[in-house]
Amino acid sequence: MSKILIKNADAIVTCDSADRVLKGYDMLIENEKIVKIDKDIICDDAKVIDAKGKFVYPGLVNTHHHLLQAFSRNIPLIQNYELFDWLLYLYKVWQKVNPDYIYYSSLVAMGEFVKFGGTTMFDHHFAFPRSSAKEIIDREFDAAQELGVRFHAGRSCFTRGKSNGGLPPEELIETCAETIADCDRLIEKYHDPKEFSMRQVVVAPCSPFSVDTEVMVESAKLARAKHVRLHTHLCETIDEENYCLEVYGARPLDWAEECGWMGDDVWYAHGIHFTDEEVARLAKTKTGVAHCPVSNMKLSSGICKVPLMLELGVPVGLAVDGNGSNDDSNLLADIRVAFLLHRLNSSRKAPSGYDCLKMATKGSASLLGRTDIGCLEVGKAADLFMIDIDQLDYVGGLLDPAAFLGTIGYGRPVDLTMVNGKVIWENGKLHGIDEVKIKEEAKKQVAKVYEDLPTE
Repeated sequence: MSKILIKNADAIVTCDSADRVLKGYDMLIENEKIVKIDKDIICDDAKVIDAKGKFVYPGLVNTHHHLLQAFSRNIPLIQNYELFDWLLYLYKVWQKVNPDYIYYSSLVAMGEFVKFGGTTMFDHHFAFPRSSAKEIIDREFDAAQELGVRFHAGRSCFTRGKSNGGLPPEELIETCAETIADCDRLIEKYHDPKEFSMRQVVVAPCSPFSVDTEVMVESAKLARAKHVRLHTHLCETIDEENYCLEVYGARPLDWAEECGWMGDDVWYAHGIHFTDEEVARLAKTKTGVAHCPVSNMKLSSGICKVPLMLELGVPVGLAVDGNGSNDDSNLLADIRVAFLLHRLNSSRKAPSGYDCLKMATKGSASLLGRTDIGCLEVGKAADLFMIDIDQLDYVGGLLDPAAFLGTIGYGRPVDLTMVNGKVIWENGKLHGIDEVKIKEEAKKQVAKVYEDLPTE
């Protein structure tokens, strides 16, 4: 039995139902879970980690990402584009996706995520070029396993191409039958619904302007038959809203609801342009929203109604979105961005710094249907990170450990990241991979992508 004892933490921010912040406490971990939190714990056969001068937090849970975008970011031509024009350019780049591409882009993005306290990631992968082998998400699972990340894979798709009034090119288009068949394959091969699961699968058609009603309906049927969750982009931009009104004769949420996409097994990415009445409908049905503040700012998409959502009881989690619209995989930084954005926009009605931390932990876990992660308490998974606050930078800023990541922020890699009771990042080193070797291979892969970028 593996035992780890975290001793003398300056603060353990639990994010539990009582919002406890425990100062000078210890935490005992056996195998994958927390078994005791108390002062002066003694366990002679445990490995001891000294947490004096450290704050300990629940591991961060990212509810929406696009790992392929690690190899399509910081492209000069599109830095000031908005969503539709940005996508039309990048669809050309993503036609180069293949299993090797996604394996290395995943290691790049997941590696950064882990270094900044990330422990659970959901990825929404949509690019399956006709010229490529289909075992793309399989390689994402490989990368997650090597790094030790808890991974939820969203098997997405494009089924409505340019020839049928959609945005994506025909090279990236699949049929409904192809999509459903591969979703079924992935669920059977990888989905583990058990407590402390490290692998799950989500059925996740991409967006109203890149799929059709058939695949939305069939996806909902499959997901409920297989007892997995549903995810898609929705209400991200006014252009999307106008598209839905023209093509479907309905607002995005009304169309999604007609397809069977409402309920506590569904969450949407972005959710910026819901009306107040629609937010109330989300709350009533417990349909969730992944809030992507940095991406929404970069693409000039708008500001999600997070204060109203939280007030009414909509499940809300935090997300970085793709590397191409963030351009990082650093959810730790996004906690502070979320806090500041909503302070600017909503003043006293805005979520607090601690509320933003809870969105990135317990709130995000709820979107993924997880009750075993997202907080630090006995019986939960030992997913956590520690930061060193005994530094000149933070003198005078430590009065409120719960709000610290939102108000002060932590602009460097964390000291330690643990997933399922295993340390996967510590003292500047990723434990699961040879970072230098992977970096060199990833540079070769990205060179192939960038050697002939589109000029318009």
